[in-house]
Amino acid sequence: MANSPQARKRARQNTIQRLHNAGQRSGLRTSIKNLVKALDNDDREAAAAAYRVATSEIDSAVHKGLHHKNRAARLKKRLNTRLRQMGAS
Repeated sequence: MANSPQARKRARQNTIQRLHNAGQRSGLRTSIKNLVKALDNDDREAAAAAYRVATSEIDSAVHKGLHHKNRAARLKKRLNTRLRQMGAS
């Protein structure tokens, strides 16, 4: 347990920030799941709309420090590839 006032405050801040980050990650995962669901249902309009939302969420996560920029680029590329393959078939 933290003994100094500074350490106690830091522990409180860490708890609050951890909960905030968990909510942000959950929203990101939800937007990606919505896109994957639209892709699996072959709903092109819903998938395109979900892709825009998902890429925005991914970029936001990078800006907030939740994910590395290369991971974000990889995620967006994989999702975009699936979206384009759905359009070609």
